[in-house]
Amino acid sequence: QVQLVESGGDLVQPGGSLRLSCAASGTFSRMSAMGWYRQAPGKQRELVAAVGSDDITNYAESVKGRFTISRNNAKNTVYLQMISLKPEDTAVYYCALREGSYRLDGVDYWGQGTQVTVSA
Repeated sequence: QVQLVESGGDLVQPGGSLRLSCAASGTFSRMSAMGWYRQAPGKQRELVAAVGSDDITNYAESVKGRFTISRNNAKNTVYLQMISLKPEDTAVYYCALREGSYRLDGVDYWGQGTQVTVSA
C-alpha cells in the first residue's frame, strides 16, 4: 500500500508564493509518475502539473510560467513551487501517483489534500 502525505498549503496574499511537498511511502515501482491535481469549490478536479518517471514535466495552461514541479527520487518526494499566486489558484491540492507508468495517465493513489487559499 502506498501513502501520499502532502504539506505546505496555507493562506497567502495574491502575488505570493508557496511550496507544496508530497512524500510517498510504502512499496511502489521506481517507474512511477507523480503530480498535483486541484479542486476548487463547485468545480471538477483538474490536473495542475505532472512529472514522469523520466522527469519530463507537463503543466496546465493556467499555471505555466508560475508553477514548477520537481521530484527527489531519493526521498520519494514531489514538490510544487508556486509563484505569482492568484485568487483563482485557491483550491485543495492533491498529490497523485501512477504506478508503473512513464506518464500520469491515470491515478492509482491520492493524497488527502492540502488547502491553498489566495486572498488579500
